[in-house]
Amino acid sequence: QDKDTKMTEFWLISAPGEKTCQQTWEKLHAATTKNNNLSTNSKFNIPDLKVGTLDVLVGLSDELAKLDAFVEGVVKKVAQYMADVLEDSKDKVQENLLANGGKVLTKSFKNYLSSLDTVPFLFIFKGVNQIDNDLKARASAYNNLKGNLQNLERKNAGSLLTRSLADIVKKEDFVFDSEYLVTLLVIVPKLNYNDWVKQYETLAEMVVPRSSNVLFEDQDSYLCNVTLFRKAVDDFKHKAREYKFMVRDFQYNEEEMKADKEEMNRLSTDKKKQFGPLVRWLKVNFSEAFIAWIHVKALRVFVESVLRYGLPVNFQAMLLQPNKKTMKKLREVLYDLYKHLDSSAAAIIDATVDIPGLNLSQQEYYPYVYYKIDCNLLEFK
Repeated sequence: QDKDTKMTEFWLISAPGEKTCQQTWEKLHAATTKNNNLSTNSKFNIPDLKVGTLDVLVGLSDELAKLDAFVEGVVKKVAQYMADVLEDSKDKVQENLLANGGKVLTKSFKNYLSSLDTVPFLFIFKGVNQIDNDLKARASAYNNLKGNLQNLERKNAGSLLTRSLADIVKKEDFVFDSEYLVTLLVIVPKLNYNDWVKQYETLAEMVVPRSSNVLFEDQDSYLCNVTLFRKAVDDFKHKAREYKFMVRDFQYNEEEMKADKEEMNRLSTDKKKQFGPLVRWLKVNFSEAFIAWIHVKALRVFVESVLRYGLPVNFQAMLLQPNKKTMKKLREVLYDLYKHLDSSAAAIIDATVDIPGLNLSQQEYYPYVYYKIDCNLLEFK
């Protein structure tokens, strides 16, 4: 499908059966495709469900509206978390989750609508609620791991004043086991490096001549070592600061540095191990939640159609994917097709029964039953 003309939203509408429901479908299809292909259409066949009293249907309509909002929220959360987990490959999110929007919809409709009448309400809520709870638990565990790893990675990056030196310094850069001598690490701005070479031996008494080497450099600074007598350390630090040479507080501890490296490897391995199963879980449960959402939409269309068009049950539900550039025109064509329904709709509105689907403040009102399925589930930051 042409990405530029197709919307990621679908309109699920229904209209009363004419002589036959097939006729209703043909009329809509002809009106929306004869000039300028306003939308791509397919039938949305809903099995006959048991109809209770009007009061029960009105109550059901309210419950379904709440369920619809809840399930849509979970669908979006799973989709958004998939985007977070896939990090750099956000373009893959759409194909992983939506399979071009339409394919998932069509698959959902074909495979699952047949089971509509056997899926109780509570079952949908429980299933989606379980997905919601599992997502919270899994996301919390994975985010924790990711956060710890990022903290360690941050320690291994950043300025030489703060970053971990585990991968930079070696044992041979230091003097050990000397009662009198100690090796310091000094961060020297590159601009001041010539000063360092000239001055470091005279910044305090008892600095070992030619004991300084550059161990590492980043964009702005060099990391240098220097060896001197322990009792001259305070003097040296104080004088060094005047020249913008910063002595870094650092004790060489092989065990500690080894532990840091091992922790980083462990977290990195754990993250890789969890990534695959987590993405698979998200795919499967996105699909489950999405199917549940379509179930709810189908139930809403059924209940609303019976409330609007009356008994016996006789309506055709249809799924339209509007073309981006002609949505306004499509609305006009649909209005012309179904404005004659408004007289009966008006009669219902005047009645004392409060029908939620006709509550104008809650939802756009059209003479036909209308629900939007918005497949743009991601808000890329």
